[in-house]
Amino acid sequence: MDMESWKLLRSICILSFLLGSCFVYQSLRVVDAQEDPKPAVTLQVDASNGAGRPIPETLFGIFFEEINHAGAGGLWAELVSNRGFEAGGQNIPSNIWPWSIVGDHSSIYVATDRSSCFERNKIALRMDVLCDSQGCPSGGVGVYNPGYWGMNIQEGKKYKVALYVRSIGDIDLSVSLTSSNGSRTLASEKITASASDVSKWTKKEVILEAKGTDPSARLQLTTTKKGSIWIDQVSAMPVDTYKGHGFRNDLFQMMVDIKPRFIRFPGGCFVEGEWLSNAFRWKETVGPWEERPGHFGDVWKYWTDDGLGHFEFFQLAEDIGAAPIWVFNNGISHNDEVETASIMPFVQEALDGIEFARGDANSTWGSVRAKMGRQEPFELKYVAIGNEDCGKTYYRGNYIVFYDAIKKAYPDIKIISNCDGSSHPLDHPADYYDFHIYTSASNLFSMYHQFDRTSRNGPKAFVSEYAVTGKDAGTGSLLASLGEAAFLIGLEKNSDVVEMASYAPLFVNTNDRRWNPDAIVFNSSHLYGTPSYWVQRFFAESSGATLLTSALKGNSSSLVASAISWKNNGKDYIRLKAVNFGATSVNMKVLVTGLDPNVMKVSGSKKTVLTSTNVMDENSFSQPEKVVPHESLLEMAEEDLTVVLPPHSFSSFDLLKESAKIKMPISDSSTHQKTTTL
Repeated sequence: MDMESWKLLRSICILSFLLGSCFVYQSLRVVDAQEDPKPAVTLQVDASNGAGRPIPETLFGIFFEEINHAGAGGLWAELVSNRGFEAGGQNIPSNIWPWSIVGDHSSIYVATDRSSCFERNKIALRMDVLCDSQGCPSGGVGVYNPGYWGMNIQEGKKYKVALYVRSIGDIDLSVSLTSSNGSRTLASEKITASASDVSKWTKKEVILEAKGTDPSARLQLTTTKKGSIWIDQVSAMPVDTYKGHGFRNDLFQMMVDIKPRFIRFPGGCFVEGEWLSNAFRWKETVGPWEERPGHFGDVWKYWTDDGLGHFEFFQLAEDIGAAPIWVFNNGISHNDEVETASIMPFVQEALDGIEFARGDANSTWGSVRAKMGRQEPFELKYVAIGNEDCGKTYYRGNYIVFYDAIKKAYPDIKIISNCDGSSHPLDHPADYYDFHIYTSASNLFSMYHQFDRTSRNGPKAFVSEYAVTGKDAGTGSLLASLGEAAFLIGLEKNSDVVEMASYAPLFVNTNDRRWNPDAIVFNSSHLYGTPSYWVQRFFAESSGATLLTSALKGNSSSLVASAISWKNNGKDYIRLKAVNFGATSVNMKVLVTGLDPNVMKVSGSKKTVLTSTNVMDENSFSQPEKVVPHESLLEMAEEDLTVVLPPHSFSSFDLLKESAKIKMPISDSSTHQKTTTL
């Protein structure tokens, strides 16, 4: 090979080496960029002492409305539906649904009459047994009640059955819990009595211990003794309810886990009624359960026996550890109104309701509470005058009369107006104004800024009903929950003017969906939380915490974020919350400033992420944890924290504030300096 050829070959080799090296270098740069990308956004958090703002103790709570059989057939653990036979109305004979007969019409005849011993609910059931022990079926004849789409009877659990009976002859009545078709007996006891013992209405009670499990069970009252028996006010309750106060344990625990600071009750539209004649009237819901007449809630179209009444709602609030907010009727329904000149009976009813809760045991209505077993008053600091009535003909006039009367009698009670004061001042006095919003996910996401420009003077805001509804929501989608999460972060950041917020509705029995979506879904035996329920759990520590000043820098149009500081078991934490409403992952660098580097530092604790593979994913009875938060350890470098926000996700990151390691110079005996770590 001549010299020129050698030089050419050497040049080609060198060029090839350089090109290859460049390719490898570029490849390594790509790999490195993928492994350690630059953050798309930066969240700057000021953790300086004194720089934060206290969040109201009351910020996040719950709203209970009797809708979707939330109480009757839900939280209230009574198993019998239409226990007093009043649901068919006062005309007789009336429909006794869902009661049905055991046997056939040749062996038994049933009808209602007005013979009850209870003045406020006169309807009773007369059962004429036409056969005797020789001609009746072996199991007897009678009536059964399937409860609210089945009674969840569990093996080993005890159930208290109480009923009132009357007869012109001896009785021999079997009280049984059976399978849905009556073919299998889970528990049974006899009630026997002579004619003289039951010639007048008499209360009988038995305790049944289940020998099997059936979520679709029913209660049966049967006999093989010929004659006539009257029965009324039949109740079946699990012995094991929350604190013995009548609340279904699993549903109650779902509420407790939200850590609500208040509970608004009993509605909603349930308080108004389509017509005033069917509105919730608290005086008819107190006293012994047997004497409560019950009523038809004509907005949501079902009968309630009002076992969950005025007293029980205050007990519920206390058991949860939440401040009660009582919503009462102000003389206005969906279709009729009481003129202001005639409103005083309604005002007196409200004052009496407050006295029932707060009055001493010697007061007129406080004594009624005392007779129900509660000597000491309940704590009541908030009342709402009506619901969604702003703009009705007599709303303002009625409201002023209520406001003046309540403030005169109870100056410390905070009063909530129906009218929205977020964009313009109210034309009447109030301590709070009510704000309701039901909209699409994108709209609610954008309402993160809703209260940014609201006046800081005047009454505070109570966002008592919010939710994503419509096609975005389905029956509880991830997409809906993300819009709600962003909205709540906005409320958190505006908590100097927004003092309370609650999702609506709270509960739905799947057998009677009157509204979609809802936070907690259940039937007789199972339950799960929708993604919207789990979003509320993210804010459990926010009430009473400190809001830290924070700002997102960079392309953050699909992101919202906040930062709070809070204490748990004597330790100080910073919690970051971020919603990624977009379809791509975002890398977020977190810069915490304001901590003295010689005294404090932050370290990773845990991260919690709510997301799923499809933005319309929902939970269900078959997949109750398809969309739930997942926790993991949060690792961070000594001086840096960069986190990944998955697409369509809600994430929180807990940072522990701890003492920093300080290196200080010291001298040894040879006068040479060393360092030590404190």
